[in-house]
Amino acid sequence: MWSRSASVVSRRLWGPRLGLERLPGRVCSALAQLHAVLEAELERIRGAGTWKGERVITSRQGAHITVQGRGGEILNFFANNYLGLSSHSAVMQSGIEALEQYGAGLSSVRFICGTQDLHKNLEAKIAKFHQREDAILYASCFDANAGIFEVLLSPEDALLSDELNHASIIDGVRLCKTNKYRYKHMDLDDLESKLKEAQKHRIKMIVTDGVFSMDGDVAPLKEICDLAEKYNALVFIDDCHATGFMGPNGRGTDELLGVMDRVHIVNSTLGKALGGAAGGYTTGPKAVVDLLRQRSRPYLFSNTLPPPVVGCASKALDLLMNSNAIAQTMASKTKRFRSQMTAAGFTIGGADHPICPVMLGDARLASTMADDMLQRGIYVIGFSYPVVPKGKARIRVQISASHSDRDIDQCVQAFLEVGRKHGVIP
Repeated sequence: MWSRSASVVSRRLWGPRLGLERLPGRVCSALAQLHAVLEAELERIRGAGTWKGERVITSRQGAHITVQGRGGEILNFFANNYLGLSSHSAVMQSGIEALEQYGAGLSSVRFICGTQDLHKNLEAKIAKFHQREDAILYASCFDANAGIFEVLLSPEDALLSDELNHASIIDGVRLCKTNKYRYKHMDLDDLESKLKEAQKHRIKMIVTDGVFSMDGDVAPLKEICDLAEKYNALVFIDDCHATGFMGPNGRGTDELLGVMDRVHIVNSTLGKALGGAAGGYTTGPKAVVDLLRQRSRPYLFSNTLPPPVVGCASKALDLLMNSNAIAQTMASKTKRFRSQMTAAGFTIGGADHPICPVMLGDARLASTMADDMLQRGIYVIGFSYPVVPKGKARIRVQISASHSDRDIDQCVQAFLEVGRKHGVIP
């Protein structure tokens, strides 16, 4: 029970920084109680070694960055900047030109006065890139995932979701009033069992990440599509960690696995390989996109993407559609890092993807090793619960097309030194 004495103590502790002494007693007591609860929870996070600090970058995003409090350049192995386009001169120039022509922002949502011709042009370009009928832009792919399922699926329908899907998919599924089935991670037998159970429903939609961001493993889309056709289901993928660099032309996991004509809806992002700024989208059948424009809440009630962001993403797509050369450099760079780390004795999650999780298990070890890597000029971050399951802590390394072979070798050497220091490798 919250006592008067506790309220007095909290006034003394929190008063100077929150101005509690100026608040009415009853309100002050409630606020102080809240902060007491929050401080206890924050202390538990610190004690568990899962506190997530934020390092401040003082330069452009890229393979080489500067970090506040650190002298000189740091090698960056943690960005989703897969193609190195976030600081590409042509991409930045396109953003500058869009800023000068269209302004900083629209101050409105799309259906009021927030649509410009550059938004429509980018949507058409996205649809062409993915070889789909239409596309719709969102402020982020998180919004795209939050806004699609409740629009398309009803209590008559069913959604079948991989248990390790991204948090944004999980939140989107929670908002949807449909029948929900969760199948074991990439387990085709369990998915088929759930599909059999779901046959009583009208529309059935299988929902999966194309690439699972924590482990870098690729969904078995061909087999998923086989099951979808057998049990009359739709296939939806979130391809944020594949768009731009996987497949012969960088169109994603559906192109990589030869099922572009069998995957029905693709959600992805502009904030990773496609310029690295912000924004997400849904691409698929025109009827799907038309209905999302009418009913998708994140689309209807969020400001439209700023013109400079649209300009940057549009140029990134131009570069990809004109040449696949940048995308094709990823395979050899990824293989170089993975093979050297595996030979040294590290356990690397996933396979053949530039997300290369160095599996460590212990949260505190992952955090400490990441700090030690920074001391050696390598920017990486330890991941632990709740970002990944308990006991699955890791340092997630991400390879970029902008990394040189020398950069990769330097990163591996730092891991060797830190790994030996902490007894992870002999």
